[in-house]
Amino acid sequence: MKKTTLLCVGLCAAMAFTSCKSSESAYKKAYEKAKQYDTATQQATAQTSEDAAVVAPVEAKPADETRVVDNLDNVSVRQESVSLISGAGLKDFSVIVGSFGLISNAEGLQQKLKAAGYDAQIVKNEDKNMFRVVASTFADKASAVSSRDQLRETYPDAWLLYSAQ
Repeated sequence: MKKTTLLCVGLCAAMAFTSCKSSESAYKKAYEKAKQYDTATQQATAQTSEDAAVVAPVEAKPADETRVVDNLDNVSVRQESVSLISGAGLKDFSVIVGSFGLISNAEGLQQKLKAAGYDAQIVKNEDKNMFRVVASTFADKASAVSSRDQLRETYPDAWLLYSAQ
C-alpha cells in the first residue's frame, strides 16, 4: 500500500512539474510583439518631430505698465442670520474675528478690540448657538475686505459676514 501511494504521489508531482513548463515559442512570440511595438513607437516619434513647427524664440521686454486688478468678487463671504447682542448695529458686511460658545469669552475679545480702537460688537447666530465678535462693519464689500486683510495680521482667522436681516 505504501508503494502504490508513493508511486501515485510521485507520478502526480512529475505531471504537475512537466505541465507547468513554458514553451520557448511563447517567449519568442512575446519578444517579437514587444519589438514591433518599440519599432512603431520610434517611427511615430520620428514622424512627429519632423512635422513639428519651428517656434521663434521669446523676446524678453521690460514691463512699461503694471496694472493691479483687485478681484473682490472672489472673496468668500458667509451669510448668516444673526441678532445684535451688544454694539451700535450692523451694516451689510462685517469682519468677524472670533466665534465663541460662551458670551463671556466674546465680551473679553470685544473689550480687547475696543481698547485697540475698534468699534467692536457682539452678535449671536441662533442656528449654531455661537456668539460672533465683529471688529468692524461696512456698507460696501471693498471696505470690508480691506479691513479684514488688515485685521488678519493680528487675527489670522478673520472672515466676512453678510448679515441676512
